[in-house]
Amino acid sequence: MSDGAEVPLRELNQQTSRVLARVAAGETVTVTKDGVPIGDIVPRGAPTGRPAYPFRTDPMGDLDVPDLGGPVLDDEEIEATLRGMGDDAGGGTHA
Repeated sequence: MSDGAEVPLRELNQQTSRVLARVAAGETVTVTKDGVPIGDIVPRGAPTGRPAYPFRTDPMGDLDVPDLGGPVLDDEEIEATLRGMGDDAGGGTHA
């Protein structure tokens, strides 16, 4: 994404307001460290060409879908189980 100007990290640190004014004016700025691009500052709402995710990585890792040790059910088995849940006496809200 180096379509705009390159700004060394030192310049960004020393002249942050000027660099951000350029970004506010619509310019994309690539920040470099020792001549190597390390990041881009883009105007708000500018297309980046890649999806934006709320997290850099999966915040839960492997913990978000725990293995409870039960059987793996297919869609039909899940639907049958859910249909049967309202059949217990006193378990539903029947009028």
